[in-house]
Amino acid sequence: MTPAPLLSAQAEEVIDSLTLGKRIRQLRSDAQLTLADLASSVGVATSHMSSLENGKREAKLSELQSVARAVGVTLDELLTPTPPSRRAALEIALARAQEGPLFSALGIPPLPVRKSLSDEAIETVLALHDELQRVHVERAATPEEARRANAELRQSMRARGNYFGELESIAADLLRKIGHEGGPLSQRLAAELASHLGFALHYVSDLPSSTRSITDLENGRIYLPVSNAPGRDPRANLLQALAGHVLGRPEPRDYDEFLTQRVESNYLAAALMIPEGDAVAFLQRAKERRELAVEDLRDAFAVTYETAAHRFTNLATEHLGIPVHFLKVSPAGVLSKAYENDSVQFPKDALGAVEGQLVCRKWSARQVFDEPDRFSAYHQYTDKPTGTYWCTSRIESGSAGEFSISVGTPFAHVKWFRGRETSRRGESSCPDPACCRQAPAPLAERWSGAARPQARIHSSLLAALPTESFPGVDQTEVYGFLERHAPRP
Repeated sequence: MTPAPLLSAQAEEVIDSLTLGKRIRQLRSDAQLTLADLASSVGVATSHMSSLENGKREAKLSELQSVARAVGVTLDELLTPTPPSRRAALEIALARAQEGPLFSALGIPPLPVRKSLSDEAIETVLALHDELQRVHVERAATPEEARRANAELRQSMRARGNYFGELESIAADLLRKIGHEGGPLSQRLAAELASHLGFALHYVSDLPSSTRSITDLENGRIYLPVSNAPGRDPRANLLQALAGHVLGRPEPRDYDEFLTQRVESNYLAAALMIPEGDAVAFLQRAKERRELAVEDLRDAFAVTYETAAHRFTNLATEHLGIPVHFLKVSPAGVLSKAYENDSVQFPKDALGAVEGQLVCRKWSARQVFDEPDRFSAYHQYTDKPTGTYWCTSRIESGSAGEFSISVGTPFAHVKWFRGRETSRRGESSCPDPACCRQAPAPLAERWSGAARPQARIHSSLLAALPTESFPGVDQTEVYGFLERHAPRP
């Protein structure tokens, strides 16, 4: 068998299907061949050749060799990765622009490319598209709107003690309808809740990476991953998907609505896993014994420590009369989640947002990372500008690595908690830079001007903020996934 000819380095350069199609059409025209003539020479249908010229089909190497012979050029010449003419380059640029997500989001029909469409008209459309793209990127790259919305949402949650009575009622009603008799919600009952709401569960291995679940409302299906991320409760994805359906909120129009809907869905899911009536009775008994502990709530309802800590903040002020604060912090001290109604001062930016800020090194949320005992809870008193606080912290692991989860309360309320006898104590004057951000004077004097570190810039620092209805979710992937898995008639 004669081996297929090798391509030269030039021919092996990447050539996209649009450019190749334009080149085939140009060479066919130069050779004075009709579309049918060329298709016949290559041995394919005319419709197939038309798809090749329109860039809608990938060509086989054998077809390309036949095309090159038919139009009288070498394979290298056919595969030259530059458009055959200025007009072809304009048409390719217009086609790419109209196939892109920005043009699709405009909801207008594509502009047909005809011979009567002048080069100047195409250039005008492309210039307008480029300017719109520039404005879109500029707007997306500024996270101020999201940070402002997050700060306002946190204030709203603070005002209500992080307690959503209407969501507690919805959770109680759903649990009653599936015959839940108290205690933790089992995976079986979670699946029965899905069935009660009209959904079949499908576990798949090709769920888009930007999603935790996808709900097909048309066919009554919820798609879930075969395996969960490390540290992720297998019930959480399902219950959050069901919560989004039960609440029936419309697609969010802005970041305010998106964040509010996310908080509501997460709250309802947690209220299903840790039912209010059972949890309050459990916590009140612990308070009477002066033995409140987040880990006990975790163990009693078989949830993650983070879920238990969140749920404790939902119920502590409303039912126990205890103001609290909550933090989720990375080993580097970066704050990713926070809540407070006890006047503790979180680090904030100019917009009042706390996400991404550095927590004081002396707080328990960071001190816990130096503790060798990862099994026991870490307790610490810290004197802060607004008073003395007691915190309990624990390290958990997730798909993004380790992080600490901390729950704290003012000194006046620590008498209800287990771990109040700890002798660990810290003192923090943050946000005063002299507390832990400025180097001690002797070190600063010794090394100022003599050190040049190379910073590691986290990708999130420079990442553009997405502007889709559901930020961070790739809609093209989601819709393609649903199309692949939808039941066929």
